[in-house]
Amino acid sequence: MMNLYDISWPGLFLFLLPVVAFLYAGVGHGGASGYLTLMALWSFPVIVMKPTALVLNLFVAAVSFILYARKGHFNLRLFLSFAVASVPMSFLGGMIEVDAGLYKKILALFLVFAILRMLSVFGKDSRDIRAVPIAQGLAVGAAIGFFSGLIGIGGGIILSPLILLMRWGAMKEAAAVSAAFIWVNSASGLAGHLSRGVNIDPQAWLLVAIALVGGALGAFMGSSRFSNVLLTRMLAAVLAIAAFKLLIT
Repeated sequence: MMNLYDISWPGLFLFLLPVVAFLYAGVGHGGASGYLTLMALWSFPVIVMKPTALVLNLFVAAVSFILYARKGHFNLRLFLSFAVASVPMSFLGGMIEVDAGLYKKILALFLVFAILRMLSVFGKDSRDIRAVPIAQGLAVGAAIGFFSGLIGIGGGIILSPLILLMRWGAMKEAAAVSAAFIWVNSASGLAGHLSRGVNIDPQAWLLVAIALVGGALGAFMGSSRFSNVLLTRMLAAVLAIAAFKLLIT
């Protein structure tokens, strides 16, 4: 079976990996969709792509969460509104091997809508924050969790814009909650993949070390140095990259 040891890593790949981690961690994301994009461009075997992306997610999202939480941006109640249902559904999604091509196209269209909304194309966001209805939180968490496990991401790329669009939290609060959400979903989804015999390639840990360099810097800058306006633009850019990737794959 082909694994990471069979892949020749050009300098450009190793350069882009921490850059992707920096951009995603800056807005509280783990970066799985970006890592999957890079691995696809360099023809990584599918058998190692999902578990490798989820392992990278675990470490980068953890660093992002710690730095955002230390700044007081984490809202436990908001996190639990989605995580309670997402964790078991992420495990279930990770156990299923299915073609998610159609889902990726639908998700890309949703991301385009989210980008336009955050850029005030559909009007300005309200500053009024409201509580998450229990039923909506459970439904959103379950849906995101399932598809996160299915395609090998943490789900923050979907949850962040939803929190903002539904006025469930502010920008940095959404980033902190998303980081924690990504971590638990990545762990659960990875467990689902491992339960059906998928293995983590040993050389994935080298990629973790490289990605952590960019992820730690991005999380530090995002949690304490970047303004909310800059974070909004960064998140819109990240969503645009993810949408483009989903449309062409």
